[in-house]
Amino acid sequence: MIPLRDNVPNKTFSFINWIFICANIYVFILMLRLSSPHALQLFVNEWSVIPKRLFSDPFHQWTTLISAMFVHGGWLHIIFNMWFLYLFGGPVEDKMGHFCYLIFYLLVGILANGTQAYLSANSVIPMLGASGAIAGVLGSYFFFYPHARIVTLIPLGFFITIREIPAFFFLGFWFLLQAFNGSMMISSQLVKSTGGVAWWAHAGGFIAGLLFSPLFGPKTSKYR
Repeated sequence: MIPLRDNVPNKTFSFINWIFICANIYVFILMLRLSSPHALQLFVNEWSVIPKRLFSDPFHQWTTLISAMFVHGGWLHIIFNMWFLYLFGGPVEDKMGHFCYLIFYLLVGILANGTQAYLSANSVIPMLGASGAIAGVLGSYFFFYPHARIVTLIPLGFFITIREIPAFFFLGFWFLLQAFNGSMMISSQLVKSTGGVAWWAHAGGFIAGLLFSPLFGPKTSKYR
């Protein structure tokens, strides 16, 4: 399912959300301009979370929990992440206020990356991407706007349909998918040795967003 738009009007311009989007795009452009695959790998290793390195030297490596949020592994990775951030981040920033949203985004991103790193503590595979922080934004959207309507593109085999779906269903299904896949990876021990999607960064970020949202904004909303 691909979200296309929602029905939540923003009262203010979400400039912090746009700063995050522009920062991610800027870093991705820098990566595209690197002169060789070797230089790209060095960049990724420097700024991404490498769990084994993080836990062997947390004093010097904790900042990668933040820097990794701005590093992406390809066009689809950044396009989908930035689309979700654009669509769901604006209403959340509108609800929290600009400064609170800034702190919230970084907090849930750190917690999301930390969750995935903890569950793959012996891995030397770089963890990168904004999806953990964005998952926190989705958790916050679920808290503040559960009855908002998400216009969603739904592929059904060879057919494609567009439907309005309640936010609690769309985001609830998204979370269950992350948790299920994360559980499968843990039970198969794949999380210790392979790369791929950081399912528990997504699930952990969503839970962090859901739990911390009451501290960052009022609960009342006509969409609740």
